[in-house]
Amino acid sequence: MTTSVKSGSKIKVVELGKEPRIDRLNTTQRESGALGRHQVRVAIKAVSLNFRDLLVVKGLYAKLHDGATTPGGTPLIPCSDGAGEVIEIGAEVSNFKIGDRVAGIFMQGWIGGEINAQIGNTALGGAIDGVLQESVIFEQDGLVHLPEHLSYEEGATLPCAAVTAWNGMIHTGKIKAGDTVLTLGTGGVSIFAVQFAKMMGARVIVTSSSNEKLARLQKEFGVDKEDCINYKDHPDWDKKVLALTGKRGVDHVVELGGAGTLPKSVNATRVGGAISVIGVLANNQGDFNPINVLMKTIRLQGIYVGSREMFEDMNRAIAQHKMKPVVDKVFKFEDAIKAFQYMESQAHFGKVVIKL
Repeated sequence: MTTSVKSGSKIKVVELGKEPRIDRLNTTQRESGALGRHQVRVAIKAVSLNFRDLLVVKGLYAKLHDGATTPGGTPLIPCSDGAGEVIEIGAEVSNFKIGDRVAGIFMQGWIGGEINAQIGNTALGGAIDGVLQESVIFEQDGLVHLPEHLSYEEGATLPCAAVTAWNGMIHTGKIKAGDTVLTLGTGGVSIFAVQFAKMMGARVIVTSSSNEKLARLQKEFGVDKEDCINYKDHPDWDKKVLALTGKRGVDHVVELGGAGTLPKSVNATRVGGAISVIGVLANNQGDFNPINVLMKTIRLQGIYVGSREMFEDMNRAIAQHKMKPVVDKVFKFEDAIKAFQYMESQAHFGKVVIKL
């Protein structure tokens, strides 16, 4: 899809329907806005999906309910992760030029430093309109340049999943060569976690319910066969992890399950280790006793994506190592509903992308 957009022209968008269901997503047109002096208009070329986006369109994210809207009263446009080409710049834009390849940052207000409540209100595809549309107007501070070796489809995978993994493991987690990292599953964040851990020279242990996906981790990323755990075959996978580490436990866990898996993650972590709490994929029923966190002096850190500074640090590492994100399947813009349904099936390995 080739996009030529001017202020006042019509653009195609996908927005939430009045009923929070995937099959009620609505493709329609909106008027493109006028460009401010410090703003950049980006023709979106690719959008990647996150589990959070799935929760949004199903009305399950935070307190979104029927007919979720932006502060302006229009139905919400979902999706946080998009990459595209700069097609117009404001009079005082200095960081970008026409033709630049860019991606938006997840929280448009988080440039650097610590997060706060106000920054949380700038998250694309949740607090404000997202990127599942032909073009988006960004403040220039809300964009980063894409690594040159990546396609738009690959670049679109970075803003949420990749930055989350980078923040949890590198920026906050500070893993180093020789550490052992445990990551749960083979979705977007998990695969990036494997790639970054390998980049840093760490050992990786992975859990999944699919032997086929575990085999891909061995073949494509060099994860040792013994370090691939099918949690259906080993429901007490935490004990398996302890056995693999000589009863010591791992240095760092990328925790994507939430309350349903956290007790096992704590058990699998060494004394003085760390857990980056990122997702809520598992059944969140159950009790969590914090005594092991206390007795093992574990650092339990919530990770909510990251800042533009983290994004730029990560991009330099990706460019240096010529790292390639894993794109599982690409859908056309008009097949956005099918893309979300595929995401919901959990058949994917890596990222699901919509191409414009």
